[in-house]
Amino acid sequence: MVFRRFVEIGRVVLVNYGKDRGKLGVIVDVVDHNRALVDGPLTGLARQTINWKSLTLTPFKVKIQHSSRTGVVRKAWEEAKITEQWQNTAWYKKLCARRNKQKLGDFDRFKVMIAKKRKSAMIHSQWKRLKSQQQ
Repeated sequence: MVFRRFVEIGRVVLVNYGKDRGKLGVIVDVVDHNRALVDGPLTGLARQTINWKSLTLTPFKVKIQHSSRTGVVRKAWEEAKITEQWQNTAWYKKLCARRNKQKLGDFDRFKVMIAKKRKSAMIHSQWKRLKSQQQ
């Protein structure tokens, strides 16, 4: 197995635990084996140290120096068009779909269930018709 996402300065990460869950940031500095200094100037992620267990590495990287300031990180983020690249990934779309599903109320979930049943019934009836035509 060949790794393609390495922990490095400038690597874009996704926070998946805590109050900043779902926000993107950039690794600005590696503090130690357990933590990294992360900054997300355009995503609302304040500059802070975050545990590695709370981060997921993305395939994106910006070109910055070790311990760069927030303004430099913002400029590099905009030049690399990270936000647009992130919004075009299947990962982002899956997270949005999950978020939208969580927002549904009881009646909305009921309507989705009925729609799934109708779709399944239509597929099943067409499958039966095709099978009978083949015989």
